[in-house]
Amino acid sequence: MGLNKALLTALAATGYEKPTPIQAKSIPDVMKGKDLLGIAQTGTGKTAAFALPILHRLAENRVAPKPRTTRALILSPTRELATQIADSFKQYGAHLGFRVAVIFGGVKYGPQERALQQGLDVLVAAPGRLLDHIQQKTLDLSQTEIFVLDEADQMLDLGFIKPIRQIVSRIPAKRQNLFFSATMPSEIGKLAGELLKDPVKVQVTPQATTVERIKQSVIWVEQGKKRALLTELFSDPAYTRCLVFTKTKHGADKVAAYLEAGGVEAGAIHGNKSQPQRERALEAFKNGKLRVLVATDIAARGIDVDKVTHVVNFELPYVPEAYVHRIGRTARAGKDGTAISFVAGDEMKLLKDIEKVTRQKIPAIDRRNDKALAQLDASIMSAGVAKKATLPEREGRSDGEGRGGRGRGGRNPHREGVKQEGGGQPHRQRRGRNGAPAAERPAVAYDPMAGDRARSSVRAAPAAEPKPVGELQRRPRRRRPSNGGKGHSAQA
Repeated sequence: MGLNKALLTALAATGYEKPTPIQAKSIPDVMKGKDLLGIAQTGTGKTAAFALPILHRLAENRVAPKPRTTRALILSPTRELATQIADSFKQYGAHLGFRVAVIFGGVKYGPQERALQQGLDVLVAAPGRLLDHIQQKTLDLSQTEIFVLDEADQMLDLGFIKPIRQIVSRIPAKRQNLFFSATMPSEIGKLAGELLKDPVKVQVTPQATTVERIKQSVIWVEQGKKRALLTELFSDPAYTRCLVFTKTKHGADKVAAYLEAGGVEAGAIHGNKSQPQRERALEAFKNGKLRVLVATDIAARGIDVDKVTHVVNFELPYVPEAYVHRIGRTARAGKDGTAISFVAGDEMKLLKDIEKVTRQKIPAIDRRNDKALAQLDASIMSAGVAKKATLPEREGRSDGEGRGGRGRGGRNPHREGVKQEGGGQPHRQRRGRNGAPAAERPAVAYDPMAGDRARSSVRAAPAAEPKPVGELQRRPRRRRPSNGGKGHSAQA
């Protein structure tokens, strides 16, 4: 293809031998500076399809970027995808010496501002934090030569159309525009028509099709038995690295807690998690420390993990196209994969919409009214509650593992407190007016599956007997001066 020799050296080191269809059709035109609209299903190599020719063009016309500017700007809908794209640019351009940075929300501004101050060859960003830097004048897009919008349809779903227009208005009209997406709804087609100039259209697969190597199936099951069914699946050792998708953030946490109670190593990742929490969970999943990662749709396109054996749709997505992106997390880079969807009675319409969009009939298994699932659910629930209710006392531990008070090695001898159930630090003991300890609150057993505290009384200490009224020591009431203090009138 005539790519820069430094790029070919990096590609050889990563094991790339021949381009995928989207890469073969996109790279030559992007190298020529043409605008491009690329449509390809997830996992087909879209990132390299624009990263390689962009790096080639920047190397052919090497110019030192000015402070607070970037020569190429790539917009991404999620933090994880932005990080993945930036890593790809660094990997492919390892021998070119370009400055590459990624900015998104949920982390401190300082390191991002310092990176922008030096000037960048490639900037990968999420729209929200990017606009913050533009408004704070720590970023100037007047020197940007190439603009890429990745996963354009998800940008639309997340409501980023207005921020995208604001960002584009800051970029010079003379630029190269690249749009890449797995699907092409009419709204994105309209936006592409406004921003792209005589674009080359590359479509390597029909819209919203699923990877043929993914073995798909549906299991009909009651909503209340989905967690037990999910735990049952992991009795199969073939489920070595699995992604589970839920509709809500709270639901992701509950499913992960339920799996942990059932003996399955699981973690959760969603928008309410801080960026360090999300990175730690994803890293543990990549390293095999977590067998399951439970995620919301925010991660459907941002997770690129090798050897994901199974994708489980714990709940079907409201948007049929999201199903394509979810199951596309497996069967990547030519590998095979399995996708299983749990479908309750109120999700039948969602399943029909998915089958209509993907133009296929997904084979189904009926597990409704399965007594074995009911028994498994009851045993896991009781085991989870018992585990939380029987946590060891932290203050009286002699092994130094407790965190009582502020000390690191056990209880704080200078602060005798009442231990809170669930591992929290002890608080200062409350006392009544007469100085006697107030009644202890009953400890509670925490049910990780319920999402709130189950009010089950475990112990309750009897209240101390009050002293006679005559023994109460009341503090004399202080009276204000007649002039009311500074700033007040004598009458007040």
